[in-house]
Amino acid sequence: FSDVLALPIFKQEDSSLPQENETKHPPFQYVMCAATSPAVKLYDETLTYLNQGQSYEIRMLDNRKAGDIPEINGKLVKSIIRVVFHDRRLQYTEHQQLEGWKWNRPGDRLLDLDIPMSVGVIDIKTNPSQLNAVEFLWDPTKCTSAFIQVHCISTEFTPRKHGGEKGVPFRIQVDTFKQTENGEYTDHLHSASCQIKVFKPKGADRKQKTDREKMEKRTAHEKEKYQPSYDTTVLTECSPWPDTPTTFVNNSPTPAPAFTSAQHNTYSVPDSNSSSPNHQGDGTSQGSGDLHPSATIQETQQWLLKNRFSTYTRLFSNFSGADLLKLTREDLVQICGPADGIRLYNALKSRSVRPRLTIYVCQEPLRSIQLERQDAGNGDSSNGAIYVYHAIYLEEMAASEVTRKLALAFNIPLHQINQVYRQGPTGIHILVSDQMVQNFQDESCFLFTTIKAENGEGFHIILK
Repeated sequence: FSDVLALPIFKQEDSSLPQENETKHPPFQYVMCAATSPAVKLYDETLTYLNQGQSYEIRMLDNRKAGDIPEINGKLVKSIIRVVFHDRRLQYTEHQQLEGWKWNRPGDRLLDLDIPMSVGVIDIKTNPSQLNAVEFLWDPTKCTSAFIQVHCISTEFTPRKHGGEKGVPFRIQVDTFKQTENGEYTDHLHSASCQIKVFKPKGADRKQKTDREKMEKRTAHEKEKYQPSYDTTVLTECSPWPDTPTTFVNNSPTPAPAFTSAQHNTYSVPDSNSSSPNHQGDGTSQGSGDLHPSATIQETQQWLLKNRFSTYTRLFSNFSGADLLKLTREDLVQICGPADGIRLYNALKSRSVRPRLTIYVCQEPLRSIQLERQDAGNGDSSNGAIYVYHAIYLEEMAASEVTRKLALAFNIPLHQINQVYRQGPTGIHILVSDQMVQNFQDESCFLFTTIKAENGEGFHIILK
């Protein structure tokens, strides 16, 4: 994070900036609806206490004068909200600090957006490899409020011996960008931030009350040295965070993108979809394959993405296939946490779930071919291997799964299959239902044939 340290956090720290570049009237203003502490010296930066997991409103306000930045009139802008360390000392080790937090809190995020409460935010995105940031688009001409939730508390980054009041301060920073000619939101417009401390639920209220009581005991002369407490916190202008929107999307140091546009998930809810066991699409997209020891770093990154381990692409950014396969189950549990560690170990060892039902299916040869062979061989078909069966493995035990996997096994367009029937007594056709599938005997064998549908569009499959 040497880049972070090279940049001024506050504009007043950078005396080298030319006067004409300093904007006295910022284009935007961000106001967080949380009271500032009354125990802050007069010329110090404000400090705001937040409760862990509580939703706090940040109002996104258009502060432009007439004629300012006319190119964004009628257009959306993009803002990235981050929770970052305030202390320069911790900025050096931010990556290690956040990785340690992630191992202790698997599956959690440092920062979330409370989407149901937020107003005017569009195209909300979160990156699984950046747990401390959220981004969204918004219209400056409309009422916009982003409700944030901070899940890390200040004492999680201090030695155990310290009490709650000794927790480290964080910063809430908002960076806003406009769209460039190529359609990317990378042209920086404005940045602002404020200092916060995060306590366990209701801890912020108790701390605010304690500070207020301390101030009431001070003399009038002493009170003059402290700022009054304000009901809201106005974020002050600062330099943009070194990460650009491009690196927010792709922060892997390897040639393989950790979060390419193809995998960049757009969420209408927090990113629970990425951990869903059913988040694999249809049967055609599940062929992620085994990871081979000869896999390159780029191929290993792609394998992690295909198998829903995008959260760990940055962590394993320099691992080849051989490196990853050498890790033991205990190593992976320690690195990724119990849930994802076991899942990654099973994926590396190709431990697939045993299917609930297996059936064998063969497409019946055309009658003309059968007659030809019977004539040639006097009914003996031993010279030709006609009946070749395919194994169909069922997990859902549903008729729709049978149809889908038949289409996949025999290269039949799924949309052309109207119905699947089973031939019953006296040649009747019985519709294959979920209940019928659930009563199939394991390792049953079927021949199937196709007949054209009555309306001439598509066909039916008959299992015999």
